Amino acid sequence: MSLSVALNPEQGLNRYLSEIRKFPMLEKDEEFRLAKNWVEHGDTEAAEKMVTSHLRLVAKIAMGYRGYGLPIGEVISEGNVGLMQAVKKFDPDKGFRLSTYAMWWIRAAIQEYVLRSWSLVKMGTTAAQKKLFFNLRRMKGEMKALEDGDLKPEHLEQIATKLNVKEKEVNDMNRRMSYGGDSSLNVTIGSEDGSSEWQDWLEDDTDSQEHTLGESQEYDARMELLGDAMADLNEREQHIIRERRLSDSPKTLEELAVIYGVSRERIRQIEARAFEKLQEAMLKAAEPALIEG
Repeated sequence: MSLSVALNPEQGLNRYLSEIRKFPMLEKDEEFRLAKNWVEHGDTEAAEKMVTSHLRLVAKIAMGYRGYGLPIGEVISEGNVGLMQAVKKFDPDKGFRLSTYAMWWIRAAIQEYVLRSWSLVKMGTTAAQKKLFFNLRRMKGEMKALEDGDLKPEHLEQIATKLNVKEKEVNDMNRRMSYGGDSSLNVTIGSEDGSSEWQDWLEDDTDSQEHTLGESQEYDARMELLGDAMADLNEREQHIIRERRLSDSPKTLEELAVIYGVSRERIRQIEARAFEKLQEAMLKAAEPALIEG
């Protein structure tokens, strides 16, 4: 899926943000009708209308990742890819709105981009470190501890306890992330007259779907979904997935081929099929929670 409209956040962010405000938000009935046309008839115009009406949602979520030292236009572009994937897989008959369903895909696409692009993440990619990476800045903000330098002992303890990691890991991650620096909320976005600032695009502090689906809760929910989905795999598939994708020290195809007495290509095929089954099971298991949301 691609957009026919000429919109690219990497070629003038301020203009892009102004342009996407022109796309109207969809009422529930209209969204349902468009989604049915796309699912049942492959109506690309309907799909495009669903995408463009949610570009503001992508920009809003993307602004939450502005402190990672990456071009915000690229972050938004990655989020747009996630949005288009969400539209592709959206089932209007489930009863929930596209925005609720799409937020997970948008965040996942953006986080994948951040993890690929930030050099510090390459120094450690365990689940706990990823959780720490994506929650540390937010928690520092809540504690009003965004000043330069090391965290105070009481802040270290609070963060380590809440995220279930060691204080040394928090301190190390904080030092690494400090190299990127934090952006001022008053930095203007492309406008010479300074009429638009970063803070204009910050998320509302009041209760919202995004607040309810905070990163820490999402992480716990995904781990629960993963555990349930793993039960759909046979013993060999579970072992290969754990060793290849969930281990801190992944085994090579060759190592697993020796264990099972098959070729490297056969292990690769089993892994690919098992991962497909895992994704399908997780999406199916997530549907009731999405409907309730």
